[in-house]
Amino acid sequence: MSTEQSILWMPSASFRESSNLYAYTQWLRDNRGLAFSDYESCRKWSVSNIADFWESIWDYFQIRSHTPYSRVLEKPESGMIGTAWFTGAMLNYAEHIFRNRSEGRPAIIHQNERKELQAIGWSELEDKVSAVAAWLRSKGVIVGDRVAAIMPNTPETVIAFLAANSLGAVWSTCSPDFGEASLAERLVQIGPKVIFFTDGYMYNGRPFDKRASFSDLKKRLPTLEQSVLVPFLDEGAEYPGMVNWTELLSTGNAGLHFVPVPFGHPLWVLFSSGTTGKPKAITHSVGGCLLEHMKSLVLHQDVKPGERYLWFSTTGWMMWNYALSSMLCGATLVLYEGSASYPGLNTLWDMVSEAGVHHFGAGAAFLIACMRSGLTFTPDRFPVLRSLGSTGSPLSSDAFHWVYERVKKDLWLISLSGGTDVCSGLVGGSPWEPVCAGEIQCRLLGCDVEAFDVDGKPVRGEVGEMVIRQPMPTMPICFWDDPEDQRYHSSYFEIYPGIWRHGDWIEITARGTVLISGRSDATLNRDGVRIGTAEIYSVLDGLMELADSLVVCLENKDGTFHMPLFVVMKSGHELTAELKKNIDEILRTRCSPRHVPDEIIAIEDVPYTISGKKMETPVKKILMGMEPAKAASRDAMRNPSSLDIFLAYRK
Repeated sequence: MSTEQSILWMPSASFRESSNLYAYTQWLRDNRGLAFSDYESCRKWSVSNIADFWESIWDYFQIRSHTPYSRVLEKPESGMIGTAWFTGAMLNYAEHIFRNRSEGRPAIIHQNERKELQAIGWSELEDKVSAVAAWLRSKGVIVGDRVAAIMPNTPETVIAFLAANSLGAVWSTCSPDFGEASLAERLVQIGPKVIFFTDGYMYNGRPFDKRASFSDLKKRLPTLEQSVLVPFLDEGAEYPGMVNWTELLSTGNAGLHFVPVPFGHPLWVLFSSGTTGKPKAITHSVGGCLLEHMKSLVLHQDVKPGERYLWFSTTGWMMWNYALSSMLCGATLVLYEGSASYPGLNTLWDMVSEAGVHHFGAGAAFLIACMRSGLTFTPDRFPVLRSLGSTGSPLSSDAFHWVYERVKKDLWLISLSGGTDVCSGLVGGSPWEPVCAGEIQCRLLGCDVEAFDVDGKPVRGEVGEMVIRQPMPTMPICFWDDPEDQRYHSSYFEIYPGIWRHGDWIEITARGTVLISGRSDATLNRDGVRIGTAEIYSVLDGLMELADSLVVCLENKDGTFHMPLFVVMKSGHELTAELKKNIDEILRTRCSPRHVPDEIIAIEDVPYTISGKKMETPVKKILMGMEPAKAASRDAMRNPSSLDIFLAYRK
């Protein structure tokens, strides 16, 4: 397919000139004497002059600091760990959310599997946050204390975060569908002083009571002084020894007070998936996330004051933190708690329509599932929807086409990729660039992303290791409980000293667009030729007989390779010899003979982490002989029983 044929959307002149990115470049012209006629020239300036760029972001967004900064950037003598930004600045993240307070629009709109759309105004939000903050303060919570939550994606979770953050406490949240061992494995590392618990959650119409796990978990947390029960399943729920949420709200409105902290003070601790070892406690800074999220959401997704922002996520995925930051932009945060496919795949789309959502995002797997189910919408179904975001895994070309053919023709499709490591995107959207099938529009401003070959040299038009050559404010300030930054260094800097290796295979085209080929640690090494798993999935996503797939490549002791493909069949279809032949032929034709699997096996389910990532590496380890308990933590999985078939296959 030619480049012209692959263009699915082109921003109009009015779209471009009304964008926040255009307003920012005009500001650069007027205030910095810089003129950029195209996106790439602006991006190059941003990564060649990183201190000037991030200072311009600070000034453009009028960051409110209680003390002036002395220096924008201080680099260590070698590497990136220890980089300091905006030294001397004292600020508060929650304060920047509440400066967008407006009685003319709701602060939060929310819905779950049992309740229809509801709204929370700014006055109500402020009253509840101030009450919870007053209670936390009365219990001795101060700057640097850890406040954790095991909570669903509800307004109460947002309220608890804003209250803790207003005091300068460090936040961390886990989704309630995590197993008890996984919760303890994470929270023990950070030693929380206070935890907010839910009594349970709903998924696919079924209630899951979590109260039985409270006692054992609390015993594993010697630092814990207070625990709060936040009812979800039962509004009258209580538990011995726990304070009820209603008691916090009755503390009274003492007014909001924001405690300023240094730019590099911890904002929240996010955890890696933990499927193959102890989860990394990735710690991000207040100032880093403040600047990065305003840059990403305002300039790269064009979020404007008064718009409504929904990114479907659990509280255990970094997209919860990212979506919450839409409130920094003056947007109304839209939350959905529950299964994206209950009672059907229309649920989220109905919410987008009914809530008047302007920006909707979800995992690529959800969009692909919608495509495979044949979902189609009328042209007037989403009159105000401006952007559709996708992340979590590569979005296939077929899914790109489905969006423009079946969802909305005049829609800006933003494929975003980054991760928990930076709590943001590294490559994503530009309101100035066309959308091409299967491609990410650009590398984001301030992100010096490159594709490196085996010799550590930048390459174009071919797959390479994704690296970041310059520090970013949203890189972790540390891993919590990581003496001398040993895990931090080994996670990103062992391969290329002083350069961040992200762990993805990417291709940067001559046009500046980006293709993600999957995780480099799950690469299919076929007779010395590296193949990204996403290349195979993107082809298989177009086969209506298949519901899902997973592929691995096993290295044999004699130097040969064996590449099995595991497929989940859609209801009513069987894996016949004819279908196997068709799969082989399509992969051979659309990719290459090396992409054709050695065998195709039907399975009931593909294993996923709770955050929605395919577990290719753990499956490979099991098939290579590792014990399942060492290859993957079942508590960190969405569907732990799915691993059993691979153990049986190995035997």
